[in-house]
Amino acid sequence: MTYHLFPAVLLVFFSLLFKDVVPADVKKTNPVYYSKNYKVNSVSAEELAYSNLQSNDLPMPSREGFMQAFKGFTKLKEKGLVTKNILTLIDFSLSSNTKRLWVIDLNSNLVLFNTLVAHGRNTGNEYANSFSNVSESFKSSLGFYATGEIYRGKHGASLKLDGLEKGINSNARERAVVIHGADYVSESFIHNNKRLGRSLGCPAIPVELTDKIIKTIKDKSCLFIYYPSPSYKGTSVLFS
Repeated sequence: MTYHLFPAVLLVFFSLLFKDVVPADVKKTNPVYYSKNYKVNSVSAEELAYSNLQSNDLPMPSREGFMQAFKGFTKLKEKGLVTKNILTLIDFSLSSNTKRLWVIDLNSNLVLFNTLVAHGRNTGNEYANSFSNVSESFKSSLGFYATGEIYRGKHGASLKLDGLEKGINSNARERAVVIHGADYVSESFIHNNKRLGRSLGCPAIPVELTDKIIKTIKDKSCLFIYYPSPSYKGTSVLFS
């Protein structure tokens, strides 16, 4: 009888030993769905996602910016506040003369776009350093947004945004903070003015990429505007 029980005992032993290991192919193809249940060799889900990110020879976002974005995205996805596995990261710690917007497909771990993006005229000159949720401040707002619907306005095709953080960016709709194209978001403007142009608070992008980007990220995908602000991180409930 002992002889016949031995294989069953071994099977139970090995199933317990490996129950928390994520298959290698799953880790590479879809880290999002495993983000709240697994840590592999003490590596967090956001670290795993960053290490698997493929940029297609485009510049990579910063580790800190991406990891904050991914943490917040995971919480928002669990709550149903965003529904797509598309993450847009804007890094306002960087010079406006650099390509500091990334659109990332979290299903395939691919960087789809990396481009210029403007900040508000009262947020700073070349560098962003002052942010607001107040109407007529002409400043950018930090934090997490859900993308909304496409409409046609004075800048052509534009994408509405819903700020998801009370007191930080919750007035985005009221302020008409949207993604739109602008001719002052271009390499030629930088060449002639030594810095990128600025908006009234909108994350404006190059005209030639506007249609492609807003069609990719529309309808409840996650957008995160990052800046290494201790006050923001202390205030945001997504980091509590």
